[in-house]
Amino acid sequence: MRLVFAGTPAAAVPTLRRLAAEHDIVAVVTRPDAPLGRKRVLTPSPVATAAEELGLGIIKASRLDDDATARILALAPELGVIVAYGGLVREPLLSGPERGWINLHFSLLPAWRGAAPVQRALIAGDRELGASVFQLVPELDAGDVYAARTFDVPDDATADVALDILAHQGATLTAEVVDALAAGTARAVPQSGDPTLAPKLTLDDGALDWAQPVERIFARFRGVTPEPGAFTTIDGARWKILEAQPALDAESLPPGDMRGTKSGILIGTASGPLEVRRVQPAGKGAMGAADWWRGQRVDGLRAGS
Repeated sequence: MRLVFAGTPAAAVPTLRRLAAEHDIVAVVTRPDAPLGRKRVLTPSPVATAAEELGLGIIKASRLDDDATARILALAPELGVIVAYGGLVREPLLSGPERGWINLHFSLLPAWRGAAPVQRALIAGDRELGASVFQLVPELDAGDVYAARTFDVPDDATADVALDILAHQGATLTAEVVDALAAGTARAVPQSGDPTLAPKLTLDDGALDWAQPVERIFARFRGVTPEPGAFTTIDGARWKILEAQPALDAESLPPGDMRGTKSGILIGTASGPLEVRRVQPAGKGAMGAADWWRGQRVDGLRAGS
């Protein structure tokens, strides 16, 4: 099939590579180069980098405006495939390709419609994670679903690890749907159930509340790691938590109380403590939590203070 592919982050690259090996991708649409790092160097998106390696034509657009729409439709694609592009597809582009657009979304729709499905699912403590391929419609992630599948994700996986697993497994799921569309055998069914929303995370979503049970705190830690990042405050300064695990066999501590161990720091919660193993104190680089603890000369430090 003649495809146009739209995507931006690394999570979209496995699908791009899989489809490029099996179909004719007439253009790859991605967001413009963005400033990254301390020096704010303009850097192509992961999808742009992969498309260049594959020798595919690239259209860089911050939104699918009249110009981008005209350039895409001039290529006469049969189908559009979108994976985390970061912009809306509106008419006349939405119905421009003969078979419209399909979207790989990293949730089991109608759960977690929106920009951060994996992160919100982890924060909520969902036991099942998966992906759906659906027909794109004007409403947010509301189209009929061609295929949905759950995938095995480790119980302690953070959002980046979970998303990488879903991205690779979702590439296969998308390829199967594209093949079925090409063969005329694809069938989509309406979404069933009450939708939940997954808005983009903010910095405040990373705040850990030590008055909650350790299971809920760890779920939030998983969902906000690595971005926007989990944090607490100590003496009013923000303290990032980079690695942590529930300390299942440790003695309970009052919420927010801290105690050093050989491998890190225990922080009390409403149930068992969380063991923090790697941190980034305000104004400093990342370091082992045990090393940070040994360097303190102040008694009575509390998380959340």
